[in-house]
Amino acid sequence: MTAAPTTRAALHRRRANPTLVTTVLALTGTIVALQQTLMVPLLPEFPTLLHTTAEDASWLVTATLLTSAVATPVVSRLADMHGKRRMMLVCLVLQILGSVLGALGGTLAVVVAGRALQGFAAALIPVGISIMRDELPRERVGGAVALMSATLGIGSAAGLPLAGLISAHTSWHALFWVSAAMAAAMLVAIPLVVPESTLRTPGSFDGVGAVLLSLALVAFLLPVTKGSHWGWTSETTLVLAVASVVLLAIWVPWELRTRTPMVDLRTAARKPVLLTNLASVLVGFSMYGNMLSTTQLLQLPERTGFGFGLDVLQAGLAMVPGGLMMVLLSPASAAITRRWGGRTTLITGAVVLAGGYVLRVFLVDHLWQIVLGAMLVSAGTAIAYAAMPTLIMAAVPITETASANGLNSLLRAVGTSSASAVVAMILTTTVSRVGGVALPTLDAFKHIFWVCALAALVSALVAAFLPSARPSPVSSRGRARAEDEDEIVVAGRVTATGVRPVRSAVVTVIDLDGDQVDWARVEPDGSYAIVLPGPGDYVTVTAADGWEPHSEVVHVSGTHAQDIDLGDRLQLAGQVTADGLPVPGALVTMTALTGQVSGATRAGADGGYVLPLSTHGRHVVTAADPSTGRTGSVGVTLTGVERRVDLDLGPAPRHTKPDQQPTDQQPTDQHAAAELAARATT
Repeated sequence: MTAAPTTRAALHRRRANPTLVTTVLALTGTIVALQQTLMVPLLPEFPTLLHTTAEDASWLVTATLLTSAVATPVVSRLADMHGKRRMMLVCLVLQILGSVLGALGGTLAVVVAGRALQGFAAALIPVGISIMRDELPRERVGGAVALMSATLGIGSAAGLPLAGLISAHTSWHALFWVSAAMAAAMLVAIPLVVPESTLRTPGSFDGVGAVLLSLALVAFLLPVTKGSHWGWTSETTLVLAVASVVLLAIWVPWELRTRTPMVDLRTAARKPVLLTNLASVLVGFSMYGNMLSTTQLLQLPERTGFGFGLDVLQAGLAMVPGGLMMVLLSPASAAITRRWGGRTTLITGAVVLAGGYVLRVFLVDHLWQIVLGAMLVSAGTAIAYAAMPTLIMAAVPITETASANGLNSLLRAVGTSSASAVVAMILTTTVSRVGGVALPTLDAFKHIFWVCALAALVSALVAAFLPSARPSPVSSRGRARAEDEDEIVVAGRVTATGVRPVRSAVVTVIDLDGDQVDWARVEPDGSYAIVLPGPGDYVTVTAADGWEPHSEVVHVSGTHAQDIDLGDRLQLAGQVTADGLPVPGALVTMTALTGQVSGATRAGADGGYVLPLSTHGRHVVTAADPSTGRTGSVGVTLTGVERRVDLDLGPAPRHTKPDQQPTDQQPTDQHAAAELAARATT
């Protein structure tokens, strides 16, 4: 590794007040949860208010869901590329525009358009969590992330009574004005309190990948949310479901081949990221079932024998203790993570979540039992949700934390959307007639509790397979940054012989205590960027299939750039012979055991050949002499070390039928060998 003139300045951030940053970002997360639930209590009234049908009125929720699903990964990727605070401000402006549009609108189309713009606010949470990692001291990150995650619970719980209170004293337009006012307050507070991180992901935006992913998400979520209205086996539902599968089948290969993918699927496929995301879907499913079932159970009429007959405001107030539980437990979840690691925190949260649902099956007789059961489920949700961003950020490059958290948030939303569909299906199929009206039975709610408990237990099982991690939420990033130190961005290029970029390379940085500081996958042009906690000595390890690994101890004292030269590609070499004589012009190929040809060349005048070293694993090297038809094969296991493999060709093949004997005009194997030797001598 050689020092080069600086191409990227070190990161010098203005000092931010950690408490103020945490408070403002947490309030922003609360606003996101609030604007998602403010409309829900009034959905039964919107058909009358907007002169439409109940099915069409449900688009007020569906539009926000679809926009948030599309916006979260796109905005998160743009945040990594162009600035996290900048994209938060863009989302807040769109939320304000949508809120004003909804407040002024008097028709369904206008209000739905406003709700769609409000959906962009969903990206504020993953981007805000990434800002916390960039701006807060290491010891404050875990608690801040836990609090940010808890805002989803308290915002959702507070949205119900707030909507009831507002609608009881003013018109429904005020719901949008309240959302606009809260977003405007954050639009002022964020530039004043939150500094802009200069961490950037290099490359260009993957527009094709963004469009394909957006279309696939819409095609998936529409039948999930509308299937109960359209019919689960209707033509529209089935066509959209098939379209989502086809679009994803196109999107995945595109992301694997494109130079700067929308979602780095290779990173997403790493075991810690993949398992955490899978657990997130299940926890999101389990969490949302609590809110949907509890509010309906509380509002069912008392004549059912198990309902409590509460109005919207009373039911919302009964949900507030659960939201407060999430906030109160956020320090506890952070402490578990610091002491035992994110895996233990996620497992603990999922087990508490499942236990809460099991208790809810039996605690259904009194209002306090319903509230207690909801609080226990919220407690498990708070613990589990706090662990997910921590696990994700510890497993991805620092310059990609926003996009990785965005994908995680998207998958949680997939879980909640699926829960909404399942809960609706159970509540509409397990019914009894009370006073001539079909209402859900108590068994319907118990079925929901069992299904959600099972989802939580499966998420705990998935989390158990996560690799062991160091206790601190960012301990895998190496030593803590000193108070008077700024993080330093080190950038450079990885090349072969100083010219050709090595696209498959991965650069890992380790401190002298053996802790991983950061890692980066090299971009197609060979560039990379890593983030160091401050000046000091570090070990860099660069590896790529087909090249000798490169390692070096480097001293970083400030503005720094490092280019890495991996030299010549490793080679597989040898000689092709027949009866001890070289075979010039022989075709030499290397094939993987899966059947793909990974290299081919011709032997030189001395029978020698050279092939670039292929990926690790078992391969077959084959040589063939086209003039005689003689071949030879050798199985080899490649381990990233140069190999020499000589091949001696076997006898010439017989070109006779099985029942045909050799004649004077049909030379035997010995005659063919003699002719080959004479030709080679000549």
